[in-house]
Amino acid sequence: MKYSKMDFMTIHNNFFSKRRSVTAKKMMAGAISQMDLDDILSAGIRVPDHAALNPWKIIVIKGESLKRIDNEIILPEYIKDNPDAEEKNIIIESSRLQRASAVIAVISAPVEHPKIPIWEMQLSSAAVCMNLLSCAQSKGYAAQWITEWYAYNDRLLQELGGRVGLDKVSGFIYIGNKIEEPSERRRPDLIDVVKYI
Repeated sequence: MKYSKMDFMTIHNNFFSKRRSVTAKKMMAGAISQMDLDDILSAGIRVPDHAALNPWKIIVIKGESLKRIDNEIILPEYIKDNPDAEEKNIIIESSRLQRASAVIAVISAPVEHPKIPIWEMQLSSAAVCMNLLSCAQSKGYAAQWITEWYAYNDRLLQELGGRVGLDKVSGFIYIGNKIEEPSERRRPDLIDVVKYI
C-alpha cells in the first residue's frame, strides 16, 4: 500500500496530538523484538546535543536483570528506608521493574566543557527520554517515563554505571504491553500556556 505525503502528515499529527502514556501499573511484560528495541534506541539518541557531547548513558534492563535488580537493590533499599513498611508496599517494591518487558534507564552524565553549560547537557538527556518514549508508543507498545524514589538512590545509580554526586537518572522508560487502552487525562488549554509576542 502506498501512502501519500498527506497520509504521512495525518498519521504523524494524529499520533502526537493523541499520544498517551500507559502507566506501569496498567502494563504487562511480554515480547518485545530486538528489532523494535534497536529502532527505539536509535530514535532515542537522535536528540539536540550541543557540540555532540553525548552527555548521557543508556542502559537497557531486560530478562532476568529486571528481577535481579528488584530483588538485590530496589527491595532492600526500600526496606532499609522504610523498616515498618506494610506488606502491600513490600509486594509492590519487590517487582517494580518486572511490570515491563524492558526498562531503559537514561542517565544524565555531563562532561566538562568550557562553553556548554551542564543545564544544556541535562536537557539533552531529557530529550533522549522523550524520544525513547514516543518511539516505543508509536510502535504500539505501552510505555511510561518514570522516575520514582529509586531514580534518586545512589546504590542503583552505581549499579547502572553512574557517578554518585555527578550523574543523575533522568528517567526509566518502561516498555511493555497494554492491558487496556489508556484513557485521556486533563490537558491544559493552549490559551493558558502559550503566549505570542
